[in-house]
Amino acid sequence: MSTEQSLFWETTPLDDMSDEQWESLCDGCGRCCLQKLEDEDTGEIHETSVSCKLLDTQTCRCSDYSNRFAQVPDCLTIRPLTQEKLGWLPETCAYRKLSDGEPLESWHPLISGDPESVKKAGVSVAGQCFSEEYVSLSEITLSVVDEHNDKTS
Repeated sequence: MSTEQSLFWETTPLDDMSDEQWESLCDGCGRCCLQKLEDEDTGEIHETSVSCKLLDTQTCRCSDYSNRFAQVPDCLTIRPLTQEKLGWLPETCAYRKLSDGEPLESWHPLISGDPESVKKAGVSVAGQCFSEEYVSLSEITLSVVDEHNDKTS
């Protein structure tokens, strides 16, 4: 692969990326698959440690990626990326960073060449979350992650 092709995210707008390029931007952190709560008064989004039932909580990969929208109707489809959808993505997300004109993080697999670099950087939720199948809806509010102790900032 040429250098120009390998750095496609620096030269190709998100809307013009091929499906393969788009998918490769996902760092596999699993944060977009966590349940989030929106403060009705402020609009602030709060991440929880409760994951979608399809997320493999050890690998941070969807267990049924090709059928996820059929199984989880409220699964967030981020393409096309809109301002509203950006608010639901973590600040470290490649889609969000590129949309904001920022570079990818040094730990991103496209930069590091190592798919485990996300875990090594402490950004992945692998082993740090649990499936919604084990939590009642009323208990999700008890699982809000303390943003002040978040390693992703």
